[in-house]
Amino acid sequence: MSFTSSKNPKTPRLKRKTVAGKKTSRTPAVLDTNLTHFPSILPRCFFLVDALNLSPLLLGKYLRRDDVVLQITEVEAYRQNDTASHSRLGITPRTKPMFGPGGHAYVYLCYGVHVMLNIVADEVGVGAGVLIRSCAPISGLKIIQERRGQDNIKPSLLAGPGKVGQALGLSKSWSDHPLYTHGGLEVLDGPKPEKILVGPRVGINYASPEHITAPWRFAIEGSSWVSSPKNTLKLA
Repeated sequence: MSFTSSKNPKTPRLKRKTVAGKKTSRTPAVLDTNLTHFPSILPRCFFLVDALNLSPLLLGKYLRRDDVVLQITEVEAYRQNDTASHSRLGITPRTKPMFGPGGHAYVYLCYGVHVMLNIVADEVGVGAGVLIRSCAPISGLKIIQERRGQDNIKPSLLAGPGKVGQALGLSKSWSDHPLYTHGGLEVLDGPKPEKILVGPRVGINYASPEHITAPWRFAIEGSSWVSSPKNTLKLA
């Protein structure tokens, strides 16, 4: 498959895939092998806003690394002075990229196993970012499946932040990589969701009560490519 830029990019169409002579349902198989146009890379200025504002803006956008393209379907915001954020620890060798310029990657290991991709938000020194929790596969399915060790097109393939990092083949060495430049890992423009779900973030029981309950988790309404728990998400 080839991708070419366009000033008026077409939104990828949902198509059913044929597997072993049978067609799967339209949801959640979102791959389109006839995709010939793709949006441009988002400029650096797009990311220079509060993480809480950037989070919903990232829904529907695309992550591209070589032949793998994913569409962002679920995110979480981590802000300055947020007791759930790594930035609460100040600048350390691990968190230094989070205090850098917006539009860079902040990649870390969770439990020493899962590679987590965050997109740094706001200006230098703020210490804020957006965790990419889930994505939908758009291109490079075979590579994604090989990296994930799965041969299906179910939400379990990419619903979860560690699964996204694995599908993209990321490591900690990608931390501080500029996502607004050509080559490597890029964030591309994409369609704005019609409706967005919001709810509290996942796995932050160590934070202060007001941050545990803050509705700073965002997901595309109607998408199957969203991680658990889903019952805490409500229409914005």
